[in-house]
Amino acid sequence: MSYAPPRSLSPSKVAAFRDCALAFRFTTIEHLPDPPTVWTVKGTLVHTALERLFWRHPSGERTPAAGRAELAAAWDLLQDDPDWRSLGLAGDEADRFLADAEDLVANYFSLEDPDAVTPVGIELTLEADLDGIRLRGILDRLDRTPGGGLVVVDYKTGRAPSPAYEQARLAGVQLYALLCEEVLGQRPVEVRLLHLREPTTLTATPSEQTVRGQRTKTRAVWSAIERACRDEDFRPRTSPLCSFCRFRPFCPAYGGEPSRAAAALGAGHEGAA
Repeated sequence: MSYAPPRSLSPSKVAAFRDCALAFRFTTIEHLPDPPTVWTVKGTLVHTALERLFWRHPSGERTPAAGRAELAAAWDLLQDDPDWRSLGLAGDEADRFLADAEDLVANYFSLEDPDAVTPVGIELTLEADLDGIRLRGILDRLDRTPGGGLVVVDYKTGRAPSPAYEQARLAGVQLYALLCEEVLGQRPVEVRLLHLREPTTLTATPSEQTVRGQRTKTRAVWSAIERACRDEDFRPRTSPLCSFCRFRPFCPAYGGEPSRAAAALGAGHEGAA
């Protein structure tokens, strides 16, 4: 039995396959459940607050007070969200969750002046056909510079990577640069990761060479995914992140059996052919 490849690729899927092909199979091919965590729900909350800041406030009104108000509004909306409810946080735990989100939003204002940027897209979805590969991505924000250039901005609520992993993190945003060139006909002048926790900013300037390299790497990843699906050969890649992986009990690198994951975790197995 072989597996059907995914219908599209995104920067997160490319990164997931490179990080661990077996975990990619579980999530993207077999569609095993991906339970929400404190970190993913908090990321959604902070992203919603920043999205509202730009949608609801024109330049000149994007103040820290406005950011706090939009976080409070996003917090109210979150109370009815199934992902939030599944965490079961209440009392002091919920208070700490909100306080940390407040710190992340406050840190955003130390990284840039939102009144000094001109967004032309918020939560912007871009899709392109890349030599038969459906490439899809959602940009947190796309800005227009005074000179007419484009800047891709991506918010990150987790820890900033060590210097050794900075380029790997930027590779995903560079893929957004490829999407902009394919869909909008314009290569961004900059891609920017705003790490809200430290806070710190990582930037890169896409060149013709780097975008061409992304095109080549994307084709190579897609070929590797197709080959893995055909041969049913999704090999695990161990790293310190394995300690946090919900699939570790089924990983052969730790004595597990991958074929048992679907039954144990309730897979839809939508990707099997």
